[in-house]
Amino acid sequence: MLSSGDPTEQSAPVVRPEVWETYGPADLSAVPVFAGGFINFGYWKAVDLERSLSQADRIRSERDLYRHVLDAAAPEGGRAVEIGCGLGLGCALALEEYGPTAITGVDIHPHQLQRARKANSALLEAQPHRLRFVLGAAEDLPLGDGEFDCLYSVEAAQHFPDLSAFAREAARVLRPGGRVAVTSFFTVGGAPEPARRLAGLLDSFASGLDIARPVSRLADALTEAGFADVRTVSIGPQVWPGWDRWLSRLWAPGTWPRNFLAAWEQQILDYYLVTASLP
Repeated sequence: MLSSGDPTEQSAPVVRPEVWETYGPADLSAVPVFAGGFINFGYWKAVDLERSLSQADRIRSERDLYRHVLDAAAPEGGRAVEIGCGLGLGCALALEEYGPTAITGVDIHPHQLQRARKANSALLEAQPHRLRFVLGAAEDLPLGDGEFDCLYSVEAAQHFPDLSAFAREAARVLRPGGRVAVTSFFTVGGAPEPARRLAGLLDSFASGLDIARPVSRLADALTEAGFADVRTVSIGPQVWPGWDRWLSRLWAPGTWPRNFLAAWEQQILDYYLVTASLP
């Protein structure tokens, strides 16, 4: 039977200082731009960007990004694991709408797991056999071999220090035929000096919180780890304009968060969905 787990019972993974500070006591999910407790830029395809945006629009965009990834991961009837689960609201959405047998949420930050257990306390109590939260790094998952039918990650891979190690761990914990679906932002192939240019535009890259790498780095890592049918699809048109419209409520043009749209328009950065299957 799955349980909620206790991070104090596991060896603590090493957390990069930038990640520790950003997702620590300050609670990034409480920042107004991340309405509703999700921490992602959103998938805005179903939102009318020509009118004034509401908090309900913002929350829908965040939930729809999860739905877009979960559609690709196909967790129905299987055991699923989310890497970088944050407050676990995506795990709860998957349980409610996609019918997996069970979901494990993994996060590297103990404070995030504390919040996840609090935010999902009713669900953990009502369905302890279907949901648990575990402390662990994407590159060294505290999970069993072949334990899962699908693995997904929503806007966390930009923080992973070692994509190759993540891909190997994904292959290890998935059963044959398992699916992986990852969405995040990566540099555009062929963009000149992307790391330097992004550091000049965006504080999150300058600080080292976000790591500048081409999406091909993840695709190649998945292939090398034994995955097949590796696909990368840009979903930037459904992410960046809506994210910028939402940011414009709080940030003036030319301030660094508004430069995400600029980085996309300059073809330095894009948002991708990466999928693969394990033979």
